[in-house]
Amino acid sequence: MIAALNTLAIGFAPHSSLWQYVRQQWLNQTFTKGPAGLPLYQLNGFDLSLLIPYFLVLSILAFYGFHRYVLVYVYYRNRNRRATDPAARFAELPRVTVQLPIYNERFVVDRLVEAVCQLNYPADKLEIQVLDDSTDDTVEVARTAVARAHAQGHAISYHHRTNRNGFKAGALRAGMEVASGELIAIFDADFVPPPDFLQRTVHFFTDPKLGMVQTRWGYINRDYSWLTRVESILLDGHFILEHGGRYRAGLFFNFNGTAGIWRRQAIEDGGGWQHDTLTEDTDLSYRAQLAGWRFLYLPEVECPSELPVDMNAFKVQQARWAKGLIQTSRKILPRMMRRADVSPREKLEAWWHLTANISYPLMIVLCILLLPAMIVRFYQGWFQMLYLDLPLFIAATMSVSSFYLVAQRELYPRAWKSALVFMPLVMAIGIGLTVTNTRAVLEALFGIRSSFQRTPKFRIETRQDRATHATYRRKIGWSPVIELALGTIFAWVTIYAIQNENYLTLPFLLLFVGGYWTTGLLSIFQGRRPRSKAVRIESAVAAGQGS
Repeated sequence: MIAALNTLAIGFAPHSSLWQYVRQQWLNQTFTKGPAGLPLYQLNGFDLSLLIPYFLVLSILAFYGFHRYVLVYVYYRNRNRRATDPAARFAELPRVTVQLPIYNERFVVDRLVEAVCQLNYPADKLEIQVLDDSTDDTVEVARTAVARAHAQGHAISYHHRTNRNGFKAGALRAGMEVASGELIAIFDADFVPPPDFLQRTVHFFTDPKLGMVQTRWGYINRDYSWLTRVESILLDGHFILEHGGRYRAGLFFNFNGTAGIWRRQAIEDGGGWQHDTLTEDTDLSYRAQLAGWRFLYLPEVECPSELPVDMNAFKVQQARWAKGLIQTSRKILPRMMRRADVSPREKLEAWWHLTANISYPLMIVLCILLLPAMIVRFYQGWFQMLYLDLPLFIAATMSVSSFYLVAQRELYPRAWKSALVFMPLVMAIGIGLTVTNTRAVLEALFGIRSSFQRTPKFRIETRQDRATHATYRRKIGWSPVIELALGTIFAWVTIYAIQNENYLTLPFLLLFVGGYWTTGLLSIFQGRRPRSKAVRIESAVAAGQGS
């Protein structure tokens, strides 16, 4: 270390005074002697038992944080590789089957059916399937919507299952058994595809090796609340930089389960829809690409959707995705790593992509180790904390804000600065999700099965709309209590840092306090909202007005 500092001091001669100061500070704090001639601080076995896992966890988190910088780099490096117009256009349009998988979606199913029936595509080339696994009065609402559309001349059919075998994957597979289209478009219940969706996507399938086209999600209720704004920023990062970077670099990327079109043959060659993971879309995506099919991403085509307005619903959605990706990693990565025809960079990116959610349990471990590690590091001296902890913290946390800001700048070049206000909330909410997502990840690692838990939607489109909690109301569970407890622990750690003048750690600690307290309190508040809050939407359904 001394030799390294000397080298740096010589190599940067114009700033030698700065480097001499840095070197002297390190020497003073490391080798200052006490009365017995020993260093004032001596590292012992107990300290090592804390610091080794502490720095190991920080290093792994920094590894995944560094991946965000990699995605930004490949996104800009390959900026010229983007789809514009299809190389050719169909002289005769192919037959398309539109599948609409739903489960207990009484508030939004009629909106979905109406939007799909307005797709600009020849009627004799379009088939619509409503795949309903509902167990409530969604069945009646869906049947009515389908009957109305059929009476208007649309080729639409209603399929109701009572067993839910395979959940969404099972419904899609059952629908394919009776589908007539060579192309399969899929839309979840909360999506509203624009009329020109098929015309802007189908012609790319003139490429015989193209297996799937994914479009970018838009958000009807993006500005409904600060929570929906945070959710939109998180998803924009995924659709702009993750999908955009992977597609431009020629790497594997995934179908998002909705707002996309598959070639039927690609689904079959990939092994069909399988339900042994909660992210059947990502699972099939990797299998189809390993089978030789190419995927296309069209960020210019936006498909509006509805974001969850309830913290508990948002946590359910994120936990399902976290668990499903880890399940998919266990299933896909071993066979991918054995493939000689998959390049090392494709394997590395797949590893990053599918295992990234392991960060959530590591964050919990970091929470446990942070206070004792901070005490030990304090006695080592501030300079050691500065040159070791700070770079790792920056790599692990600052990459988050920079990643999402870049995505906002790409998507909204004139208004991206407005997202700056939300960056602390984006980082804090990401931390607050660690409790529920850690459980999901551990269940996936230990092979614990669970059912597909839908994300309830309430047809929230404007700020005047209100979500009804009398219907599809979820149990609060134990996670908010743990979140509040963790927030309180970090509040104590923050006080300790202030008392010891360790001010550099305060921004990070406050993110932990705010994240855990926000998710915990909001989960309790929204989960226990009285039934009288169920307003316009539910009454509209009861009155048969189409919601």
